[in-house]
Amino acid sequence: MIRRNDYSVLDPPPLGGWDPVLGVSVVIPAYGGQEKLDLTLASLAAQSYPAGLTEVVVVDDGSDPPLVLPPVRPEHTRLVRASPRGWGPGHAVRTGAAAAQAPVVLRLDADMVVAREHVEAQMRWHHLADYLAVMGRFAATDVPAATLDPEVVRERVGRGEAAALLGDGTAALEWVEELLEATDGLRSAGHRAWEVFTGATASARRELFEAAAGEVPDPVMGEDSVLGYRLAQRGAVFVPEPAARGWHLGTPTTERRGDEAARFARPFMENRVPRKYTRRRAPARTWEVPFADVVVDTTGRRFADVAETVDGLLCGDTFDIRIRLVGEWSRVTPGRHAVLDDPAADVRLVHECYRAEPRVEFVPAAPEPDPDVPFRLLVSPGDRPRPGAVRALTGAAERRGAGLVRVRGARARRPEALRLERTAAFARARHLGADAVERDAVVAAVWGVHVMDRDEVLGASGSGGQAPPADWEDTLRKARAKEDRWRAEADRWERRIRALTRGRLARLLLGRRRR
Repeated sequence: MIRRNDYSVLDPPPLGGWDPVLGVSVVIPAYGGQEKLDLTLASLAAQSYPAGLTEVVVVDDGSDPPLVLPPVRPEHTRLVRASPRGWGPGHAVRTGAAAAQAPVVLRLDADMVVAREHVEAQMRWHHLADYLAVMGRFAATDVPAATLDPEVVRERVGRGEAAALLGDGTAALEWVEELLEATDGLRSAGHRAWEVFTGATASARRELFEAAAGEVPDPVMGEDSVLGYRLAQRGAVFVPEPAARGWHLGTPTTERRGDEAARFARPFMENRVPRKYTRRRAPARTWEVPFADVVVDTTGRRFADVAETVDGLLCGDTFDIRIRLVGEWSRVTPGRHAVLDDPAADVRLVHECYRAEPRVEFVPAAPEPDPDVPFRLLVSPGDRPRPGAVRALTGAAERRGAGLVRVRGARARRPEALRLERTAAFARARHLGADAVERDAVVAAVWGVHVMDRDEVLGASGSGGQAPPADWEDTLRKARAKEDRWRAEADRWERRIRALTRGRLARLLLGRRRR
């Protein structure tokens, strides 16, 4: 079992010393650049991975003139046209993956020349576990594509002489190399391992890729980073494979025009990738994907208790949340109903209180975790969260790398009184086959559990955040019982007065009370 991103427990076989059985679909999104595409295909025609287990799908993303398959190419190579319903690398890769057949999808840029063992080096990992995202390593070469002949490329790559042909090159993404060195090849990178994911050369099992790619439109720049984030959210472990060498023909656009590329990509990334340390610190902002989902089960609970908790969350210093209220909302009907004696009064009051709040949703049952949202906070009504509660919980999870944060001393009326779940951790637990009963234990083993004191995140109701007395639960229970008795007594007297005075005295008294 891999803990966080420490894949050291896996022992890949030596290159050339094993018998592969998994097929791979190499998907190449391409727009123009026929000359470089020819060289990419030539290098793929000389791979050490069995040709019978390899297919190549080139996706023409609207090139003019259209791309064609060159004579020098792998045996099983197809050219497909991207669907006209979209455009961009992400769209093209999804088109290619849908047209492919193999259990592993390897995405490769159309301006890359790869070494003989490139595909094999990545594929040996996929034979060990089915939730890995394996990344090749590449440098930028200044050898002009126009000076290279596809026949020569195939021959030299096949003899293991790609480096002699293309030179050592320069590190295409220096910050990636620095992070790899600082984290022992991502083994100690934890939940941030995905940040080095690039689409130039990377592979994953088909089921994992399809779940992460989804069907929503991708940004036309930075789409590979979005894919990396979504892979992580679905429990992937990221493995950089230095033996999967490649050479980018020229300096990538994101390096040549780095500032411009970052400026353009940032808003698209912010909406889709909720990293709190890169999103603009604008007050009262909401985004397409929130930083945390909060689930509050209101079923059978009093309006005052629900409001105490939900108002505390809405007024907190973490605005980037989505609150989902679970309740019997079908009882909120438009027809005639009792007013003060309505059995569904608390349900109606909660619904009316929050129906216009854009960060609140009403759901009939606890929803499945949104795979793109980093955290899910489960709260039982009654306690008022401190203004910094969400920040404290998620901050502890980030610092500790924990998959689950529990709160010591939180109310125990409900099984999920107060807990923060890391979506990626629970996604991996489910992928490993853990059922609902086993899931917490698997998350504890794979990611770890952190426990916080209730005073760090909760304040007593109406206390202004001060610590509650030791017997607060008994005191509160007695006060609520007394409140219920007095409310029932007041209702009886109101009904009696209405009956004796035909409602005139009651309206007079109630009018004075309001004044």
